[in-house]
Amino acid sequence: MADKYDLIVVGAGPAGYAAAIRGAQLGLKTACVEKERPGGICLNWGCIPTKALLKSAEAMRTVQHAEDYGIKITGTVDVDWSKVIGRSRGAADKMAKGIEFLFRKYKVTHIPGAATFTGRGKLEVVTASGKQQLESPKIIVATGARARLLPGIEADGDRVITYREAMVLPELPKSIVVIGAGAIGVEFADFWNAFGAEVTIVEAMPRLVPIEDEEISDALARAFKKKKIALHLGAKVSGVKVEGKTVQTSITTADGKSETLTSDRVLVAIGVRANVEGFGLDGMGVQLDRGFIKVDDHYQTTSAGIYAIGDCAGPPLLAHVATAEAIACVERIAGHHAKVINYDIIPGCTYCEPEVASIGKTEAQARAAGLDIAVGKFPFSASGKAVGAGYTDGFVKVVINKARGEIVGVHAIGHGVTDLIAEMSVAMTSEATAHDILAAVHPHPTLSEAVMEATAAALGEAIHT
Repeated sequence: MADKYDLIVVGAGPAGYAAAIRGAQLGLKTACVEKERPGGICLNWGCIPTKALLKSAEAMRTVQHAEDYGIKITGTVDVDWSKVIGRSRGAADKMAKGIEFLFRKYKVTHIPGAATFTGRGKLEVVTASGKQQLESPKIIVATGARARLLPGIEADGDRVITYREAMVLPELPKSIVVIGAGAIGVEFADFWNAFGAEVTIVEAMPRLVPIEDEEISDALARAFKKKKIALHLGAKVSGVKVEGKTVQTSITTADGKSETLTSDRVLVAIGVRANVEGFGLDGMGVQLDRGFIKVDDHYQTTSAGIYAIGDCAGPPLLAHVATAEAIACVERIAGHHAKVINYDIIPGCTYCEPEVASIGKTEAQARAAGLDIAVGKFPFSASGKAVGAGYTDGFVKVVINKARGEIVGVHAIGHGVTDLIAEMSVAMTSEATAHDILAAVHPHPTLSEAVMEATAAALGEAIHT
């Protein structure tokens, strides 16, 4: 006899757990199946624990530059690596317990196990105690994604690793090659560099964080070079070979030269691929598009009654997008009016130091779209709050459409900018103009003034630049 539900969610990451909780809030009898701990990659192996690691890196750099703040530290500074890693795992554990609590609070039936489609509206779940049959007219697939590897390169989990092993390395590597300069690559590179590792980044594109505005990429490259992080941009990896306790990475540089990089370990951080195999999805008439589950504007797949949200349904591969999709999908399933997500104004954040945050079109994209734009920038070296805090690298850049004063893009690099971008997300979502940003009085001294000042610069009304 199958257990029947109004809604079943497969996966409990930022898409899955949000979908299950929202479903229960709307009165649907809801079950959530997850073979690992609730929270998904983001909470357990990505977004949250990496921020804990990066906070330790920030603390290390603060100690290293303590004299800049009038504090003299005598003697050596020792690092307890196990505590650095342990603090990160503790943050993940605490947040996972929070999801488990919310499941109980909203009466979501949490079923730990691996689900497989056995028919229309039917799932079989292999649990620790056996097999369980589930039925529902509505099933949401939120199975997320996993690390993608280069053809011919295998991750052994020891010398050649992905983000998952990087989270819990037993010791600080003396040297490491990071393949890929997206968010994952630059965050780990910055983390290891703070503790003294020799870090080399290899990126096939000609820029770090290549999806960002070109000026942002250039500024991050300067900051990383200042930290002595080696950069091979526009370079291709032709092979990775483990030799005992070292790894040989063969590359072809941007000018066509062949080089071999020797390191303790190699992190492969070239992106992710959707988890769409191994649970019967292919037998349900669900079509894929470039490896991701194909969905319509309401997250309905090509198979009636099956929906897909989050990373498994394609880019943008961001936790906050996954949660927004979950809410929109479930509200529509429950018969409510659901807001349509505007994927053109999704904020993105990268948490290395300096941080990177952006929303909307880059300057190049705006020009390519034929917009008559004005660009304003404000450097943190002119921000009283930034100068007082000792974090003066970076700037905020605002791109506006001169015809209507419309904000079409905001790009920032600097300490704390990932917390600043929300203001412009609200502004762009509510169709506020650049003049509206100036009309809002920003408190002084705060980093948020940089957003106002950059906007003023775009309008030709800057006071402090």
